[in-house]
Amino acid sequence: MVHSTPYDVILHPFVTEKTMGSMERDNKLEFVVRRTATKPAIKKAVEELFSTQVASVNTKIGTDGQKHAVVRFAEGVKAEDIGTRIGIF
Repeated sequence: MVHSTPYDVILHPFVTEKTMGSMERDNKLEFVVRRTATKPAIKKAVEELFSTQVASVNTKIGTDGQKHAVVRFAEGVKAEDIGTRIGIF
């Protein structure tokens, strides 16, 4: 399925104590994404939304039945800065 905008792919950030630790320790943020979204589509959407570089994307289906994408940002990009821009803090 082709998604027309990044907002069709990324639904919202997923914030827990564990994801906050991962943000600080591993330079990662977690998002709830559309169930049909592919890893390349998620990477492209995050890069477009935040004007940044993504190193990797891992996906999983959470216990809530939603698809989660764990996005690791490239060297030189701080997940904390992205988190601040989207209002996690």
